[in-house]
Amino acid sequence: MSTSVNSNSTVVRTSRGLTVGGSRLTIYSLIDHFKAGHADELVREWYRLTPQQLADVHRYIEEHAEEVEAEYQQVLRSADENRRYWEERNRPRLEEIERLPKTPQQQAIREKINELKRKLELK
Repeated sequence: MSTSVNSNSTVVRTSRGLTVGGSRLTIYSLIDHFKAGHADELVREWYRLTPQQLADVHRYIEEHAEEVEAEYQQVLRSADENRRYWEERNRPRLEEIERLPKTPQQQAIREKINELKRKLELK
């Protein structure tokens, strides 16, 4: 059961942490976008939020900045630990897959990816 965190129920605390009421969208996901500099209009569009919902989220983050930032940092640490666990667990299988012979189509795709990586490194 979710517990309302502010009076208008836009930000609620669930077992997933702080979320947008009535959705599975966490405030931490939104913070990722805010910190990346994504425009509010894009974030609203991507997650189908109303202007009021986004304003409520911003207000909640501002009013509870220290608490929200501490939780956000914990979420980042947990995600990093989870990522490292699965990378290590899957490493033998991924190495095995990498050693398999590539089809001509796979090789062409790999070459395109490498070319794009090189172009990005030049920027």
